[in-house]
Amino acid sequence: MKLQTAFRLPDVPRLAMIGAGGKSSALFCLAKELVEQQRTVIISSTTHLGAWQVKTGDAHRVLGAGEWLETTADLPRGVVFITGPIGDDQRASGLDERTMGQLFALADTQQLPLLIEADGARQLPLKAPAEHEPVVPEWVNQVGVCAGLMGSGKPLSGDWVHRPEHFAHLSGLKIGELITPEALSRVLMHPQGGLKGITTHARRFLLLNQADTQELQAQARTITRLVQQAYHSVVIASSPGKGGEGKPGSLGQGFEIHAVHEAVAGIILAAGGAMRYGSLKQLLSWKGQSLVRHAAQTALQAGLSPVVLVTGAGAEEVSQAVSGLPVRLVNNPDWQAGQSTSVQAGLRVLPEVCGGAVFLLADQPNVPATLVDALVEAHSQELAPIVAPLVDGQRGNPVLFDAVTFKDLLTLTGDQGGRQIFSRYPVRYIHWHDRAVLLDVDVPQDYERLIRGE
Repeated sequence: MKLQTAFRLPDVPRLAMIGAGGKSSALFCLAKELVEQQRTVIISSTTHLGAWQVKTGDAHRVLGAGEWLETTADLPRGVVFITGPIGDDQRASGLDERTMGQLFALADTQQLPLLIEADGARQLPLKAPAEHEPVVPEWVNQVGVCAGLMGSGKPLSGDWVHRPEHFAHLSGLKIGELITPEALSRVLMHPQGGLKGITTHARRFLLLNQADTQELQAQARTITRLVQQAYHSVVIASSPGKGGEGKPGSLGQGFEIHAVHEAVAGIILAAGGAMRYGSLKQLLSWKGQSLVRHAAQTALQAGLSPVVLVTGAGAEEVSQAVSGLPVRLVNNPDWQAGQSTSVQAGLRVLPEVCGGAVFLLADQPNVPATLVDALVEAHSQELAPIVAPLVDGQRGNPVLFDAVTFKDLLTLTGDQGGRQIFSRYPVRYIHWHDRAVLLDVDVPQDYERLIRGE
C-alpha cells in the first residue's frame, strides 16, 4: 500500500506533517510517489530542515528574506525543496507566513502538490511541541501527526523525547518513568500535544511509525483504540531506520503499511415489504428479539460506527424494534423501487470521515459479529475497495465497501444493490467456513429452518 492511499490523500494534496519519529521520511517518500503522477512536487517547511535533507531532493530553491518565487514554471520535474537560506548551523530556515502563502498560491495555480514540514523533533522518536509550534498554514487541508514507537517502553528522557519535561506534563509521567502506550496516547490526544495547531477544517490522521516488531504493532493497536475518537484515521507503519546526516538515503526508502484504522459504518437494509414472506420478516422473533434488532446489535458489537438502519415498509414498527439502541434511523420513501434506493439512503447520511461501510441484511441473522470483525480487519490491511466472505466457493454477506466505491453506489438502480459494481473493482475475499451465514429468510420455510437451527 502506498502512503498516498494510506493517508487518503488527493492527487494534489495540501499536507502538513508534525510530530516525531519519521515525518521527514514520510514526506519525502510521499513526494516520490506523487512525482509519478505530477511534473513537480514541492516540499517546504515552516521550521528548520537539515541541509542534508534538502540535498536528497531533485532540486533546491532558496528564498531569502523578502524574495518571491515569481513562477513555478521553471521548476524541474521531481521533488523540489523550497526553503529559506542555509545557515552556519547547516540548517535551512523555514518560510515565513507571507512567503508560504505566496508559494501556496503559485502551487495552486499550477496544481502542484505542496507538502509542509511544520515542526522539528531533533530526529528523536517522540516529542512535545514548543510554545511557538507547530506552524500549520490555514490553507492546509490534511495534517499528519507522527509518533515513533521506538520511544514506547523507553524511559522518559532526552534520549528518546524532544522536550521531555513538557512531555511529562502532558502525559502525567515523571522524568525517568517508562513511556507506556496509555501515556503516549494522552500526549497524542492533548490539545497542547499531538492536536496542537491543527485547524478545525483539516482532516487529521495519526502515523504510528517504527512498528517494526509484533510487540510494537500490538502496542500500536492499543494506542489506536485509545485515540481513535481524536483522529480521522490511524496508520500503523514501519519505515527505514533513523535518518541523519550519515544516512541521507533512508529518506528515499519506502514504508511498510501494516494497517489503516478508520471509522467503518454499518448500514442495515430493512426497508423491504417482504412480499414473498407475506409479513414484515424484519420483526420476526429469534432468540427473544426481532431479526432487525439482532442485526443492529451485531453491527454495534462489531464496533461499526455509525450504525444506520434504513426503513421503508412498516417504518414505525421496524424503528420501534431497535428502541434504546444507538442507531440512526433513516426512512426510505422510495423503497419499492429496489434495494439500490436503500443503499443510497444509508450512504447519504454517513459522515465524510467514514472509510467504508458494511451492508447488513436484517433477514440474514446467522451473521456473527466475528465475521464483521474479519471484514474490517482485512480492509484495514489493504484498503481493498470491496471485501466479502467466501463460503465454500459461494460469495456471501455482509459485504464491506470502501469509501472509494461510494460514488458508484450512489448511481445504482433497481433491486440488485451493491452487486452491480463488483465487476468494476478488485474484490478481497475472506474464507469463512460456516455455511449457516448463507441462510436468508425469504419464505416461512426458511424461518422454520432458522428456528430449528439448520
